[in-house]
Amino acid sequence: MIGCLVAHAVTGSIVATLLEDGPIIVAVVLVTVAAGGTVGWGLTRLRVLPGTTAAWGSSPGGAAAMVAMSEAFGADPRLVAFMQYVRVVAVVFSASLVARLMIEAPALAADAGATDAAEAGSVLATLGIAAVGAAVALALRVPAGAQIGPMVLGSVLHATGLARMALPGPILDLAYAGIGWYVGLRFTRETLNLTVHALPGILVSTLAVILLCGGWAFGLTFLLPIDFLTAFLATSPGGLDSVAIIAVGSQADVSFVLAVQTLRLFVVLITGPLLAKWISRTAPDTDRP
Repeated sequence: MIGCLVAHAVTGSIVATLLEDGPIIVAVVLVTVAAGGTVGWGLTRLRVLPGTTAAWGSSPGGAAAMVAMSEAFGADPRLVAFMQYVRVVAVVFSASLVARLMIEAPALAADAGATDAAEAGSVLATLGIAAVGAAVALALRVPAGAQIGPMVLGSVLHATGLARMALPGPILDLAYAGIGWYVGLRFTRETLNLTVHALPGILVSTLAVILLCGGWAFGLTFLLPIDFLTAFLATSPGGLDSVAIIAVGSQADVSFVLAVQTLRLFVVLITGPLLAKWISRTAPDTDRP
């Protein structure tokens, strides 16, 4: 279901935006991913966290997706979850603050589209995509196939209009709760001590990523005909759903923001394993903090 959540963000309008401003959007994505990789490398070199865990924890993608995939590639999902959600909170706070400062008048709330979520056919189609995509990916032994399979299959079908996907709140709540229970129940006293020890470094690195992306957002306003709020939300490192809500409720260019955020999520999912291996190899003596 988390894979279907990612796929649901891929629409025809987002694909059109990607084709129209492809080079700039790719550059924005690569800069943000590079910033996250640099932070992960720094945390490893300073022996704050093991290499693989630092790489996944600092990846600027969907927090739930990163946690779900991290263990399949040798990372500690407990620490990855802690790093990811610390950054999500910081990103939401900073993005909300920027939106608040730059919006002169409150925008009208957008329609939540509850009717889509209530349509039985769309729900069944989504469940079918989740089941088929996961089954095929797991049969092919794709790492984290239960998420990757539905994500790829759902993205193609949803973007082309061949399937109408719906994500009812209760089902998503169960998916998030499952990840939360899986991660939370595995915490030990040793893990808690390591988390507390790593907290200062995680907070500093999170602030550094946000500032780097904010500087890149300011530069984008000179390269593209977009305002700073749109650029800031587009480059915010993670929290696609939260950033989308802020964008919809503000004066930002929602299509551009979602196009950048969605493409970056896919890039992070693809490059995450490679980046984790690279960070671990460049710091072979830091696997133990």
